[in-house]
Amino acid sequence: MGLNGKTAIVTGGGRDIGRACALRLAADGASVAINYHSSSEGADSAVAEIIAAGGKAFALQGDMTNPADVEALVNKTVSEFGAGIDALVHVTGGLVARKTIADMDIDHWNTVMNLNVTSFYHISKVAIPHMNEGSSIVSFASQAGRDGGGPGSIAYAASKGAVMTMTRGMAKELGPKIRVNSICPGMIDTDFHNTFTKDEVRTFVANASPVKREGSSEDVANLTAFLASDESAFMTGACVDINGGMLFS
Repeated sequence: MGLNGKTAIVTGGGRDIGRACALRLAADGASVAINYHSSSEGADSAVAEIIAAGGKAFALQGDMTNPADVEALVNKTVSEFGAGIDALVHVTGGLVARKTIADMDIDHWNTVMNLNVTSFYHISKVAIPHMNEGSSIVSFASQAGRDGGGPGSIAYAASKGAVMTMTRGMAKELGPKIRVNSICPGMIDTDFHNTFTKDEVRTFVANASPVKREGSSEDVANLTAFLASDESAFMTGACVDINGGMLFS
């Protein structure tokens, strides 16, 4: 995808989609800063794999809801690679727990909003001043942001809808220097669904989709690399579905 000599940050890059994005961006020539919260093994092994292939990468633990950790990540990226930032891929996020409105307290609501929306604000706020002309921000929303999500995911769906709206607003505000697009995954084979989705539901969704399977982290990483590169130079403000045809928008 032509990322040679570019610098990228991937938040939530220690496992699943984030890790696959870091590896794909590095394979396309980018130097990659990998943020992780608790998945140190996955982040460290990704760095080792990238370096073994001749690339440049480092991993740094941090909580993207904590402004000090966000500052540390951006500052280390700029100092380590000696250049501005060309791609910011913000994968950090999560459901936390399935809770209905009746079961949900304000602490759960705030936790989910902070994890999915406020983290995107923090990393964007700090990274944007360091981003180069023609750079790209790729946020991560969800199919839930379009259809309201499954049972007990109202807070998650609302937060991902907010990410989609932030993406559109930032695209208008930051253009033409920086493009901003969002990815809306559906059923992807990750720990997210291992934790929160019943096996029979996953099987049903896969069989009901036109492609007859779940998506992979690599499928999503391929789309991420396209949106991060100049090959998508005429795309901004887009919220791109990747769900095997389970939802057309």
